[in-house]
Amino acid sequence: MCPEAARPPVPGRECALCPRLVTLRQTLRASVPEGHNAPVPAFGPLSASLLVVGLAPGARGANHTGRPFTGDFAGVLLYATLAEMGRVHGSYRERADDGLQARDVRITNAVRCVPPENKPTPAEQAACRPFLVAEMAAMPGLRGILALGRVAHEAVLRARNVPLRAYPFAHGALHALPGGIVLGDSYHCSRYNQNTRRLTPDSFRGAVASLIQAMDAA
Repeated sequence: MCPEAARPPVPGRECALCPRLVTLRQTLRASVPEGHNAPVPAFGPLSASLLVVGLAPGARGANHTGRPFTGDFAGVLLYATLAEMGRVHGSYRERADDGLQARDVRITNAVRCVPPENKPTPAEQAACRPFLVAEMAAMPGLRGILALGRVAHEAVLRARNVPLRAYPFAHGALHALPGGIVLGDSYHCSRYNQNTRRLTPDSFRGAVASLIQAMDAA
């Protein structure tokens, strides 16, 4: 475990950085009071070598359960794939108390609060970026980052202060970033991408496996 002093700062339950997201949070607290309805913390140890970065919590998924990619369609493929790669252990049951354990992987989002229509604005992405910067800085063994979608890809590049044009997003692409970090890209494992076959289980597993192989070879 990382000492408490090394833990990254995280947005508090009443984070007020993004007024639009605060309004939605308050609405959801009133309509679904049993939900988490707050910034969603990362899942997994800070000692992990792999960081998975998604877009933002889903209203019926992580915003409700309080764990990234938990309770929605995207989490089924993500956690099944990470289990195949030996990065999580246990049974994923779409709730935060299912006992699932992360092993050498940490999972987070570029934006920690649920946005309307799952579309955070550029200003909201920028407001949450310091938390991603701090997250990566607090992971001493970080060697690889899996970006799920273009927004997550660009969030990682901006957080690491490198030019976007030098590392274009493409499914399955691998980028050697300064500092010895390998950035791997995948289409987001959303219901839409899977239903349209833009992303298949095989193509997702391939992207994750290629990243892990590149990490091991670096």
